[in-house]
Parts: sequence; structure tokens; C-alpha cells
Amino acid sequence: MILVLVLAVLLVSYASSLRAYLVQREHIGDVKAEIVERRESIDALEREQRRWDDPAYLRSQARERLGYLLPGETGYQVLDEDGEPLGAGGTLPAQDVPREQPTAWWESTWESVELAARPPQVAEKEQPAERIGPAPSAGRKGSGGSGR
Repeated sequence: MILVLVLAVLLVSYASSLRAYLVQREHIGDVKAEIVERRESIDALEREQRRWDDPAYLRSQARERLGYLLPGETGYQVLDEDGEPLGAGGTLPAQDVPREQPTAWWESTWESVELAARPPQVAEKEQPAERIGPAPSAGRKGSGGSGR
């Protein structure tokens, strides 16, 4: 009986220690994941800082964000219907631009192959009218021309 009691006490103490150990391992895993995320964030910020050290990038950002121009350049600003300037993210109304469904190149190619295999038949009523005007001059003699 005493032996069972001692084993029960040891089991309870080890169970609570095991529980604390598992919670701590989970916390360590979360902290390691957070460290990885922060290192990636630091790397991204360092890359951004190196980009800002580049004079070409700095000029492009000044043009894009602030609208700066180099000497000798002419700037243009697009206005909407009300005469207000459109911003960089402004879009024209969708109804003004006709949307045409694009066709794949192979579809138009296949249609031309089918058309070449079976050309459209022209009905007798749709035959072109006889030629109106002077007859062709092939073989006329003595027309008084220079012979060219």
C-alpha cells in the first residue's frame, strides 16, 4: 500500500514536471519562429535602405512620388471630366473603354485553315456585274498612241 502511494506521488510530480516541460518547448518554438520572422523583416528593411542609397532609385522615387522633373523635361498632368488632376492611382471610367474579347492565335489560324478548305460559294445572283467602261486594250492596233 505504501509502495502504491509513493508511486502515485511520484507519478503526479513527474506529470506536472512533464507538462511544464512541454509548455516550455512550445514557447521556445514560438520564440524561434518569431526570431526568424524578425530576421526576415530586418533583411527586408536593410535591402530597402540599400535601395535608397542608390542615386538612380532616389531619382525615380522623387519622380514617381513627388512629381519632380530633371532640367529640360516637360511635365504633363492628366485631368478628369471635372478638370481635377488624376492621381497616380486614378483610372478612367470603364464604360468609356470598349472591352473586346481577345481570341487566341490558334483559333484564328484554325478558322483560316477551315476557310481555305471550303471557300464561300458565290451565288449566281451575287456574281459581279459585267465590266462597265472601255474594253481592255490588249491587242488594239492603230490607236495613235506612242506605242508604249
